[in-house]
Amino acid sequence: MTSLLILHLAFLLASEPVPVHQLEEIPFLPTPMEVVDRMLEIAEVKQDDVIYDLGSGDGRIVIRAAKKYGARGVGIEMDSWLVEFARAKAQEEGVDHLVEFRIEDALKVDISQATVVTLYMLPWFNERMRPVLQKHLKPGARIVAHDYDIEGWPATKIEKLPEVEKRTDGYTHRHTIYLWRIGG
Repeated sequence: MTSLLILHLAFLLASEPVPVHQLEEIPFLPTPMEVVDRMLEIAEVKQDDVIYDLGSGDGRIVIRAAKKYGARGVGIEMDSWLVEFARAKAQEEGVDHLVEFRIEDALKVDISQATVVTLYMLPWFNERMRPVLQKHLKPGARIVAHDYDIEGWPATKIEKLPEVEKRTDGYTHRHTIYLWRIGG
């Protein structure tokens, strides 16, 4: 049964990126890999970083950080079948010793060990995370968000990617990446 779910998710991920599942108003919409790579570059990820991806979906951000930089990562996701898929993908990519995936509420997880936090969540979520990020992250920690900023918290850097994503349904989108650094 698990292998059928993984196969089904793999098929969906290989096709046009559309919301695959919706859970508590936050849809799973995979971040394109070129955006993942740019997020990790903007965050200046290094081997000694610990990346927490809140709403990790299929695990692509922490898997990529582990594979490309040797960084450790923790994916936090509420959807158990996405966590199972991410675990299987990490094993397939040979980075399961560097990453872990947990079924947890991202609003309640202990992020104090993170040096980098990644987000592709809706504005209401980012706003609710702001005091948690500011209180629990150590100086020098970086927060990188895809497409949605954190209202009332000026970003250290904002980058609009030059490429415009064109989808078969006629939708076009220009991705934006936001970076915040915890001062200290």
